[in-house]
Amino acid sequence: MRARVREAGLDDEIVVDSAGTGDWHVGGPPDSRSVAAGARRGLQVGGAARQVGAGDFEDFDLVLAADSHNARALRRLARTEADRAKVRLLREFDPASVGAQDLDVPDPYYGAGDGFDRVIDVIDAACVGLLAELRAPG
Repeated sequence: MRARVREAGLDDEIVVDSAGTGDWHVGGPPDSRSVAAGARRGLQVGGAARQVGAGDFEDFDLVLAADSHNARALRRLARTEADRAKVRLLREFDPASVGAQDLDVPDPYYGAGDGFDRVIDVIDAACVGLLAELRAPG
């Protein structure tokens, strides 16, 4: 999403951040397979993992989840109904996913070697749709 925002010249208007619902990777680097898959596409994947907190609902207009399990965890963390309404599944924004029963981004962690590349494709399609929605008037 950062690359899409940068390409659109919207760096000053759209803030993108990433956090997990669990604390088991806090402070650690991204998975090396994710870094490699991003590099193959000219994307820089970096930073240190952090855990999402209740304050994120104050800082962001949208709190996107990769899958329904994490969406439920985020809604439990939300303090108000307005906060809960900010939680959306990322793939809701992929036009090709409209009407799909399963909007979870597949977890490549334990899968085949090309899983991270496929997940980048899934995420990018959703990010293109998300950016289009953010740019739409009204």
